[in-house]
Amino acid sequence: MKKSLNVWLVLLVAVLFMSCNSYETYGEKKEKERNAINAYIREQGITVITESQFKQQDSTTNVEKNEYVYLTKSGLYLQIVRKGCGKKLEANKSVGILCRFSEYNILQDSLQLTNLYASRSQSLDKMNVTRTGSTLTGSFVRGIIMSAYGTSTVPNAFLIPLNYVNIGRPEEEGDEIAKVKMIVPHTQGQSDAMQKVYPCLYTLTMMRED
Repeated sequence: MKKSLNVWLVLLVAVLFMSCNSYETYGEKKEKERNAINAYIREQGITVITESQFKQQDSTTNVEKNEYVYLTKSGLYLQIVRKGCGKKLEANKSVGILCRFSEYNILQDSLQLTNLYASRSQSLDKMNVTRTGSTLTGSFVRGIIMSAYGTSTVPNAFLIPLNYVNIGRPEEEGDEIAKVKMIVPHTQGQSDAMQKVYPCLYTLTMMRED
């Protein structure tokens, strides 16, 4: 009986030891995220520019040089592919914005969500966004992000580019809607990324609903 008890104690200690070794702290998860972002930047040949240089370039990034600006406050890397037609969001007005996007999990090296293949505007993700002073707030009205993550909350990453791009609708030949690419840390991402601590690459286009 005593020998059997000792065996169970040894097994219990082994299980506890394995559990402790497999547990990752939040700090360890953040370090893994940073390493994944840095590795992705190296592998993709991305040129990171400062916010000061970004402003000197009229808040644009050179796509041919694969430039991304690092926004220190948010930790987000942003590439302005197209500034877009129309104008920036008006103050104190709620605007409906239609989004096409792809969400690529950098840590898992996999595309995990997209609506790029939606054929109708009604199938696109729609968010209502309001600018109050320098503050942007938004909520999803419909779309697969809201369905996939069970919340209408718009990730900060979707709001940040609105400080730099125009939101309009093509009306003349040559008009193009705004398009950006973003490397997004979990703190600025959707709810699942925030909970599990992983970074995503987004390709995002935005167009005013009407």
